[in-house]
Amino acid sequence: MGDNVSKRLNLISVTETEMEERSFPNRYSDWDQGVHTSTPGAEEEHDELIDLEGKVSGAFKKKVQNKIKDLLQQTEEGLKTADPHDFSTYTGWTGIALLCLQLHRVTHEVSHLNRALDYVKRALRTLNGRKVTFLCGDAGPLAVGAVVHHKLGNTDDSKECLTKLLQLHRLVLSPDSQTPDELLYGRTGYLYALLYVNKEIGADTVDETTIATVVTAIVESGKNLSAEEKKTDRCPLLYEWHKKQYIGAAHGLAGIYYMLMQPGSKVQPDILSELVRPSIDYVRHKRFRSGNYPSSLSNETDRLVHWCHGSPGVIHMLIMAHKVFKEDKYLKEAAECAEVIWQRGLLRKGYGICHGTAGNGYAFLSLYKLTQEKKYLYRACKFAEWCLDYGTHGCRVPDRPYSLFEGMAGTIYYLSEMEKPEDSCFPAFEL
Repeated sequence: MGDNVSKRLNLISVTETEMEERSFPNRYSDWDQGVHTSTPGAEEEHDELIDLEGKVSGAFKKKVQNKIKDLLQQTEEGLKTADPHDFSTYTGWTGIALLCLQLHRVTHEVSHLNRALDYVKRALRTLNGRKVTFLCGDAGPLAVGAVVHHKLGNTDDSKECLTKLLQLHRLVLSPDSQTPDELLYGRTGYLYALLYVNKEIGADTVDETTIATVVTAIVESGKNLSAEEKKTDRCPLLYEWHKKQYIGAAHGLAGIYYMLMQPGSKVQPDILSELVRPSIDYVRHKRFRSGNYPSSLSNETDRLVHWCHGSPGVIHMLIMAHKVFKEDKYLKEAAECAEVIWQRGLLRKGYGICHGTAGNGYAFLSLYKLTQEKKYLYRACKFAEWCLDYGTHGCRVPDRPYSLFEGMAGTIYYLSEMEKPEDSCFPAFEL
């Protein structure tokens, strides 16, 4: 018995060490209602970020705007040596175009729209037809191209992009294509592209039938794997990528269920209640005692607190489940995810949005939009404040250091949300 206890203690200490290796200790004072908090110095800390009306203070916004200018200059310089053939939203030119679209949305400066056009044109010249998703395939440049041209009044060019986007539909549905279902490389990533176009250009830009066929393909695929794995009763919609049943937003169940619950997906109420909801509940029961989630159904190590794997991705699924099913348990568990992210979300891996501090900050913004609790706005600001010291913490430098999902462009995108947090939207994911 003594041996078992020591083994358990050893396991705990290893886990704690791994946590420390992956994130920095969060030494920030947390938000407290009333006189803010009894922690010395914390009241000033709150007032500096959040004003008396509960909004982001003008002083902090100014600080953020100055940092954005600085980081934009660094990004533009760094992109001179970026891969000329990487057209993707994830690490390539479409991601930079998407950042420019965001800066135009926040500042209304037409120069950002023109820059978005330059970058997306560069992406459209190098499409390869091998992948179909918004983040890593042709659908991203085509959807963003359609939106940028639409905003600039280039109707014919916008329609041409849309036509090519819809031509990918056959490949997405083809049984021979071996297209997976997840967000990064699969059908859900194509579904997002269609929903994005409808949101940005107009609700009927892509017709309901086209969207419905993609949704049906995703649902049928999930039912088939669940039946194969004999999990129909417990998890009616099951998905895998590279033979692994991932949970997170990028490759896994959380990202797929999240997109199926989007109002624009128009999934039938009975499918939502009989297939999606029990599948979400199955994932919920895989939660670690810490409140975090494993990277896959077979993984038992509590290590990753990223948007791509762990609570920062799952939280979006829980928030959407609360909106759709109106059950408090989903909101309660989303709040518990937020505690994990607050404690362990300042990542050594970097400042990006896929597996970095900025991506984790979006969890707080999403909860703030839903609950209007100042605590979550404050926490989002603190993660932004961390990003203002970009490069000084000793984080790992990403492979594509200026890209949207791995690097500096994503951090700029997140920082720009401080201007209007109530309108924030995780790029290539939230709608």
